[in-house]
Amino acid sequence: MSFSPNNQQLSSGSLPKGFLSPDNGGNEGGAKTLELVGAALQLGFSACGIARADKVDEKNAQAFRDWIHTGKNASMQYMENYEEKRLDPRLLLPQAQSIIVVALNYFPKERLADHQLQFAYYAYGKDYHDVMKDKLQQLASLIEGEHKICCDTVPMLDRYWAYQAGLGWIGKNTNLIIPHAGSFFFLGEIITTASFDTYDSPMPNHCGTCENCLHACPTGALSINGLDANRCLSYLTIENRNAIPQAEAQAMGNYIYGCDRCQLTCPHNRFAQATEIDEFSPSEEFLNMTPDDWKNLSEEDYRRLFKGSAVKRAKYAGLKRNIDSALQQ
Repeated sequence: MSFSPNNQQLSSGSLPKGFLSPDNGGNEGGAKTLELVGAALQLGFSACGIARADKVDEKNAQAFRDWIHTGKNASMQYMENYEEKRLDPRLLLPQAQSIIVVALNYFPKERLADHQLQFAYYAYGKDYHDVMKDKLQQLASLIEGEHKICCDTVPMLDRYWAYQAGLGWIGKNTNLIIPHAGSFFFLGEIITTASFDTYDSPMPNHCGTCENCLHACPTGALSINGLDANRCLSYLTIENRNAIPQAEAQAMGNYIYGCDRCQLTCPHNRFAQATEIDEFSPSEEFLNMTPDDWKNLSEEDYRRLFKGSAVKRAKYAGLKRNIDSALQQ
């Protein structure tokens, strides 16, 4: 895995198309890997690693099945779909040989003041799906063979594959933690029929005895056994379409979309550096919103403020429910 927190971003037009051809020759296959990583960093990705395409190992596959079977996915029934493909990405692309995993930094330069109503950092700017997909397509265009772009839109265990590709380890807060960088990163993958002479391998977990994230979770959704989405404020304020249970609503504090507490308390995030991806920067209007502005938010205001934003996942009714819950505390 190679990491660079902020990179000079280039378009794929700055790089020779097909220069990562499998025909680049015998012993130069290792250089092919280095060229791929270099291209990823030039396109603005913060980290890139490569894992062999294979089944998810049995320990992690069973952990995923147990999480589903015990209802820890709450109402996210889509997580139950396509289990075979989710646990074997080779079923998503016949003859797949490799999985290229990238990380894209979203830690914001400017942030909402502590006294304001809060959003998870990932939702500050434009929808990451669009930004990530565009960059992944540019990277894939440099490689010969067949590819499948994955950006939180296909059944993949993203963090597992980031771990396998040597980007970092999965912390007790269930997020991928990149050493000397933290966890404020989007993950994306390219499943490809191309093979590489060098592959990355998992790194040790460096959480140690730290349990800051477990203690910081205001609802107890996090435990040493993992995450229970039924109690997680990120789930309850975004995916959930029903009323927020009273106990969890009282724990919201001033968060009205998502929750970053388990990341903000993580000591590895002291290394976080502000993103250079312009699309992830918040607007001045967003940064200057007052509690009264949020209380009086109209559907027209919502559509204007969050045009092209991931916040639309919660829909207007969901965000208003969150605002009302937070302001009633």
